[in-house]
Amino acid sequence: MPEIYQEDLASILKNYTIDVIDIRTESYKNKKGVWWIRTSEGYKILKKHSNSDRTLDFIIAAVEYLQSKGINIPKIIPAVNGEKYTYGDNSCYILSQAITGENPSYDNRQQLMKVVRELARFHKASAGFVPPRGCKPRIHLGSLPDTYRRKMDKLKNYYALEKALDKHDDFGAIIIKEFPHFLQRVENSINGLEGSYYMQWVKDSRETGCLCHQDFAAGNLILTNAGEIYVLDIDSITIDIPIRDIRKLLLKVNKKRSSWDMGLTRDMLAWYQEENPLEYRQWQVLKWELEYPHLFEGIMTKYYEKREETWTLAKYLKRLQEMVKVEKTIDSIIIDFDGLIPL
Repeated sequence: MPEIYQEDLASILKNYTIDVIDIRTESYKNKKGVWWIRTSEGYKILKKHSNSDRTLDFIIAAVEYLQSKGINIPKIIPAVNGEKYTYGDNSCYILSQAITGENPSYDNRQQLMKVVRELARFHKASAGFVPPRGCKPRIHLGSLPDTYRRKMDKLKNYYALEKALDKHDDFGAIIIKEFPHFLQRVENSINGLEGSYYMQWVKDSRETGCLCHQDFAAGNLILTNAGEIYVLDIDSITIDIPIRDIRKLLLKVNKKRSSWDMGLTRDMLAWYQEENPLEYRQWQVLKWELEYPHLFEGIMTKYYEKREETWTLAKYLKRLQEMVKVEKTIDSIIIDFDGLIPL
C-alpha cells in the first residue's frame, strides 16, 4: 500500500546521522504527521508539527525540564547541526527515540494507579519551570470562567434556534428537555470557580511555575516491560494548574465505564495525593471543574456545528443519549465531593 504523505522525508532525514532502511506512516493529517523510521540502530519516530518554531521552542524547553526532573519522555535526537528540530515544507520536524511497550488500561486497577501517580509526578516535576526568553509559551492560566461563559453563550444560541423550530427531531427533543438542567450546571461551575481558590491558585502558579499535558490519557502513554510509563504527544503542553489534567483523566476513565464510579473516583484522587499533595481549597476547585457539563457541551456543539460530516442523525442521537446518561451520574459526585477529598 503506498504511503499517503507528500513530504520529502528523505530530505528531512538527511539532516540526521542515521541510516534509514524503511519509513512507515503512523498517522497523517497534512499539517501533522507521525512516521516510524527503521534504521540500522532500531526504530526512531519522526513527527511533523503544526506549531510555529517559537511555540516549539517552548514545548522543547518544557520537555527537557520535565526530563531533568525524572519524567520519562522520549529523548529528542538532535540534527547534525545540533538543532532540536529541522525545517522542511514550511513545517518543523522532530526526530526522537521510539519507545516499545503497550498503552496502559483503565480497566486494570494497577495500571490505572500507575497512570494517576505518573500524572501527579508530572505536575510536581513542572514546578519551577520558566519559559525561555524569545519563545512563545502556551498559557491557559485563569481562562476557565471566561471560556465557559463564551461556551455558555454559544449553547444558549443553539438552544434558542432549536426551540424556535416548529418540529424537533429526536436529537432536538432531548436538547429541549435537558438543556435547562445543564445550563444551570454551567452557571454553577462559573460561579463556583470565581468564588473558590481558583484565581488565587492561578496567581500563585504564575510565580511557582506549572505545566499541564492537556491529554494525559492511555493513548498518549506507553507502559514498558520494565513497568515504567513514558509520556508521549507533548504538543499541547500548556502553562496551567493541575486541575485541567485531573478533570480530563477522571472524565475519560468514568466515561469509558458509562457512569461515574464514586469509589474509583475517590481512589484516583487518593493516588494522586500520594505523589503530589494538594490542599483542601485546591481540591475544591476540581469540584467546580467537574460541575461543568463537558460531555454534553461537546456533543451539542458538534451536532449544531456539523463537525462530523459522516455521522448520521442516529449516531448523533446515540452519542447524545450516552453523554446525557454519564453526565447525570456525576450529580452524586458533586453533592458528596467533600467525602472524596483525600485529606
